[in-house]
Amino acid sequence: MRNYPPVTDLVIRAKNGDKQAWDALVERYAPLIWSICRRYRLGNADAEDVNQSVWLILVDQLAALREPAALPGWLATTTQRECGRVLRAAHRTQPGGQMLEDSCQELLAMLIHDPPVPYAQISAELGIPVGSIGPTRSRCLNKLRSHPAIAALIDAQTGSRPNGLYG
Repeated sequence: MRNYPPVTDLVIRAKNGDKQAWDALVERYAPLIWSICRRYRLGNADAEDVNQSVWLILVDQLAALREPAALPGWLATTTQRECGRVLRAAHRTQPGGQMLEDSCQELLAMLIHDPPVPYAQISAELGIPVGSIGPTRSRCLNKLRSHPAIAALIDAQTGSRPNGLYG
């Protein structure tokens, strides 16, 4: 094992704006976060969202962290909570015939609003980290595109036929 500086030193330096200390924390503890995501059996996209969320939460909470040596436990607990949040969102039941879950509908509506809604406001209103808005938007649009009715409209507009059918 490398001769790592103590976590306390890195946390204090990161609190004071030391980018190298922050990078060292991420390098040291990212495997912990990923391992917890894997224990929860999250897919890659969800694990990436949780990973990003945990680091964003730490950025917000770093100044308030009273016991720097407790950072590994804090990261583990926060990761578990975020994994649980992702799993709960994934297991919500959708009424029959609904193409998108309500959160996707709300997000897409806010993203196409005129004038544009700032990401900070979207984050606050929907309760998702700013860094997750783009990946979530992408997943919502992919889900929408894969719905049979939408796929048929797209095929009709482009002139393509599914499965090489002509007629």
